[in-house]
Amino acid sequence: MADKQKLRATLIGLTAVLMWATLGLFGAGSGSVPPFLLNTLCFGFSGIMALIWLIATGRTRLLRQPLGVWAFGTFGLFGFHFFYFTAIRNAPPVEANLINYTWPLLIVLFSALLPGERLRLHHVIGTVLGLAGAVLLITGGEGVGFSSGSMLGYGAAVASCLFWSSYSVLSRRLGAVPTEAVAGFCLMTALLSGICHLALEESILPASSLEWASVLALAAFPVGLAFFTWDVGVKHGDIQVLGAAAYSAPLLSTLLLIAFGFGALTPAVGIACVAITLGAVIAAKDMIFKRRQKAPVSMQADELP
Repeated sequence: MADKQKLRATLIGLTAVLMWATLGLFGAGSGSVPPFLLNTLCFGFSGIMALIWLIATGRTRLLRQPLGVWAFGTFGLFGFHFFYFTAIRNAPPVEANLINYTWPLLIVLFSALLPGERLRLHHVIGTVLGLAGAVLLITGGEGVGFSSGSMLGYGAAVASCLFWSSYSVLSRRLGAVPTEAVAGFCLMTALLSGICHLALEESILPASSLEWASVLALAAFPVGLAFFTWDVGVKHGDIQVLGAAAYSAPLLSTLLLIAFGFGALTPAVGIACVAITLGAVIAAKDMIFKRRQKAPVSMQADELP
């Protein structure tokens, strides 16, 4: 029964990866909305929708959590996005994304510190293969050069991957905190993002119905429901499998952009597809190819020939 519950939670967590794959497509459709304003709109909408659902179902009591839990959830969501946006503003986007996308690998490595978890060699091999595929996708197979003039951006990228990997792994220690509390984290993230927008950005709202639809799609799925299903996965599922599978998000995102005419299918994308898929299968081999335990056969004396 416990294995079935873990498998179910892992599958729920994997839906977050599928939703994050739509970030590039919906982000491209959102127009010129600056990042902190987009964060405010998306987290605000998803948080309000979740709050309405909690009110309608009489479950608002689940938002009554200790201050430490509120701080943990808010700074996990907001901190990741704040440092990520800071990174891409102050460093070349390719290099910033390469650094940031070490968070799935860090999740797998940090999981070894959790009670009851064992980090095995195939977890590391699978995740490193995924990282290699992500590097190919981000760089297009071309080399990159890190410059000394972008240290602020690189430092922010390191902070962003540390924030998200730490948030994901430490969520396991807060398994008693209901996933519904994420609604409050979303609302607080929207508030802090709004403050950053007013201080740092020019206000540019979506200019068409298509751009508004893209913003709402972002809010509903990759910047909304995905954080709730990810919470279920990292708290109750196979966290090593989730970490390795997270590298499929940039791959699926790239394939979606290609399908909708925003990119081209190149050899680098094909190789990345093989590396990420193979890495995910290797990391999840225990879950996919689990051997059935055979029940011991005991023969009573009167059953003997």
